[in-house]
Amino acid sequence: MRYELLVFDWDGTLIDSARTIVACIQAACRDLELPVPDDARANHVIGLGLQDALSYAVPGLAAEDYGRVVECYRRHFLARDPEIRLFPGTRAMLAGLRERDHILAIATGKSRAGLERALDNTGLGPFFYASRCADQCASKPAPDMLCELMTELGVEESQTLMIGDTVHDLRMAAHAGVCAVGVSHGAHPRRELAALAPLACVESIDELTRWLTQNA
Repeated sequence: MRYELLVFDWDGTLIDSARTIVACIQAACRDLELPVPDDARANHVIGLGLQDALSYAVPGLAAEDYGRVVECYRRHFLARDPEIRLFPGTRAMLAGLRERDHILAIATGKSRAGLERALDNTGLGPFFYASRCADQCASKPAPDMLCELMTELGVEESQTLMIGDTVHDLRMAAHAGVCAVGVSHGAHPRRELAALAPLACVESIDELTRWLTQNA
């Protein structure tokens, strides 16, 4: 085993939620008569904490308006949340990694409440030993999530691998001194992920499963 600890992003990596997040950001801005970000701008913020995401998605948004946008976004997202599905093969991949005695964890831009709801909805909670969310510590691309997980689980940087679908995931890994694999079936295009030189850039859960089986 080369990597004892495998840390997964959630949205766009394990679950097919990127398009829903973009639509909910845009719907919230539309409801509140704010400038509506285009798909590329809204896609870019996936993986960030909500406040960091909104500051980029809606430039010039007044501080006093953050709460209104967050609440409106959450209302739209909760209405669609039950329809969001795991990428095909996700459950089998995680089960196989656990059988090989990897330690699995999550580092996500979701809130703690949002992640717990998602884990309950999907039934994936038992696969993971630990997790960090954007309302617990500094958001991606700061290294804090990975550093805290490694400390909690007693695993060194050289034995940790980050898997994510955004440049924020890959930059967080680099800042933490951790290797990374990019997945291009989520929010950010392959060319942006490949530019940050991950160990690999895969296009599906099946390809990720094969890569991890052979290399992790």
